Amino acid sequence: MALKDYTDEFRADAVALYESTPGATYKGIAADLGVSRGSLREWVVRARAQRGEAPGKPLPGSAAARTQPPAGAVDEAAERIAQLEARVRVLEASEKKLATERDILRKAAKYFAGGDALVNRYQFVDDHRNAFEVKRLCQVIGLNRASYYKWRGGARARAARQAADQVLAEQIRAVHADLDGSYGSPRITAELREQGMTINVKRVARVMRMFAIAGIRLRRRVRTTVPDPAASQVPDLFQRDFTAPEPGRKYMGDITYLPLGDGEFLYLATVLDCFSRRVVGWSIADHMRTDLVTDALKMAAATRADLTGSIFHSDHGAQYSSKDHAALCRQLGVTQSMGTVGTSADNAACESFHASLKRETLQGARHYGDAATCRRTVFRWLTRYNTRRRHSANGQLSPTAYERLHEERSASLSLAA
Repeated sequence: MALKDYTDEFRADAVALYESTPGATYKGIAADLGVSRGSLREWVVRARAQRGEAPGKPLPGSAAARTQPPAGAVDEAAERIAQLEARVRVLEASEKKLATERDILRKAAKYFAGGDALVNRYQFVDDHRNAFEVKRLCQVIGLNRASYYKWRGGARARAARQAADQVLAEQIRAVHADLDGSYGSPRITAELREQGMTINVKRVARVMRMFAIAGIRLRRRVRTTVPDPAASQVPDLFQRDFTAPEPGRKYMGDITYLPLGDGEFLYLATVLDCFSRRVVGWSIADHMRTDLVTDALKMAAATRADLTGSIFHSDHGAQYSSKDHAALCRQLGVTQSMGTVGTSADNAACESFHASLKRETLQGARHYGDAATCRRTVFRWLTRYNTRRRHSANGQLSPTAYERLHEERSASLSLAA
């Protein structure tokens, strides 16, 4: 083990040995002495400085000076060369890696031309696993290697399922053609069950999508306004004027449908204040019975504390023209108003509100998913609509901010009077 402290005599002898040895290097002499290269070089530099010589200049007349360049310069040059060679090796390895990745991505391009589906990545790795390392393939295209091996292990079961889907597709085509191509998955499922097959509609729908088999399907129109012929006539007190001089004077309401992922619907009834467009009452249910609209109106009464003397405008739907709804309006001191039958413009403000709600919550999707997700999404939007969403009719203020501004102005006018 090297000593931590060396005597002056040891240092002087080490310097003398280095300077008197032809072709000596710091590294070689230091290894012989059992000291570090840096320590030996420091001793030599210090000794030459004490003699008044330049640190890198050999002793005049010495063997080292006569036979070769300064040992320190040779040692440093060798180290520099070694560093450059190591750098070259790193750069060559990096270039080789980039060339491999570029080649992989070039070959992968055609696999993703139709879309970046996960199965396309699996298939690409499987097709090129003999040309490149699986590890490198997965790294380049962003795939989990364990997931790939799991997918590859299920190849046999997947092939059997694809073969079964092919057979089912032919059976579906036969039924589809026999019925003039008009049946969709629910009716085709019923036909196949009648033929003795045990099958569910989800699988039939999946295979029909996979093999591009589709029935004649018109866009489903959900009718939420069903007039009641026996209902008494209610006048139109709004005459398409959806404004009000202050909160609590005029309200409007309507029903809209909320599509779910399973093809079913939830229904939303709302009550809006014409002054600020604030949603003061709403109700969500899986039905369109009268309870849906009466619950929304009851919430409005709770929100405003008192609806006495106000007008509530709606369409001629059976729910709004029902006896129960009329009785609730009388109980709350509300006067009913209804637009013309079959004219959506007579309730345009509510129609526009519901259109905004679905546009902003669905964001291009066809449905909300399950019922719980739908309720949470719509509830969040309704509350944020009141407190945060800016409305053009309110000078880009939210409904609650607009009402608060009205209260402050009214209070100021009262004090001034």
